[in-house]
Amino acid sequence: MELFSILIPSWNNLPYLKLCVESLRKNSTYRHQIIVHVNEGTDGTREWVEREGLDYTYSDQNVGVCLAMNMMRSKVKTDYIVFFNDDMYACPHWDDSLFEEIKKLPDNRFCFSATTIQRHRLKHHPMIQADYGDSTANFREVQLLKEYAAFRSIDWHGAIPPPNIMHRDTWDLIGGYSVEFTPGFGSDPDLICKLYYCGIHMTKGISASRVYHFECKSTGRVRHNNGRRAFLLKWGFTCRTFRMLIHDDGRPYNPQLVGHFNNSPAVRFHLLRSRCESILLVLTHGAGPKFYKQ
Repeated sequence: MELFSILIPSWNNLPYLKLCVESLRKNSTYRHQIIVHVNEGTDGTREWVEREGLDYTYSDQNVGVCLAMNMMRSKVKTDYIVFFNDDMYACPHWDDSLFEEIKKLPDNRFCFSATTIQRHRLKHHPMIQADYGDSTANFREVQLLKEYAAFRSIDWHGAIPPPNIMHRDTWDLIGGYSVEFTPGFGSDPDLICKLYYCGIHMTKGISASRVYHFECKSTGRVRHNNGRRAFLLKWGFTCRTFRMLIHDDGRPYNPQLVGHFNNSPAVRFHLLRSRCESILLVLTHGAGPKFYKQ
């Protein structure tokens, strides 16, 4: 019986996809369904996925992360949906650490994230900074497997970055990923914002669930959408303000803050400033989505 459905969008990134799938098969405690969306696949990805017997969806051009994720939803067979980047390596116990947290909950209204280990620290991104290589060619897998569990870290609020997991009913409630953020920049905070407005405030990063991230091996090749502007036009406030609204996203986890609305003067000021900025954007650019073209 498969426990999670792991959705992996991939765009001509076969060496990393192979390593990702190998790590999921080798280091997972439970058996999982692996689904790949093949964007283009001119590097042999589609043929490899078929030989491996993986479930997959396909587009003959790069459709980005949002549409790819929604297409893969049609293949899901389990109760839990996981978004995994193809340039990630799953460390041992990544899955049972998440499942143990899920079993503690009284319902399925949650979204959890694993904790990434990567070379560069990102703002507003709780992570472990460590270098085990920046490509499959120089990846120090043996060293990582010896050391990954020794890094000190704690659970945190937010659950914005992948890998993340939610129940399929929650996915369907919020409509999956928003295609107006195609190819994907800004779609992660938008996903959590939709959860927030549906009253799902249990968004938590799990320290014990760890993956290594090679960082932007696909996103570095794609033309970026303006995720900040799209988020502001859609919600009427900026990503930064939203992070403040959901009780200090990225800060150490405190169960007393779940569902707490931060109504401090600083938040009210940022909300007002965001409203003014969104009005200015509508006046200068219009309110409609800016369609992505590769």
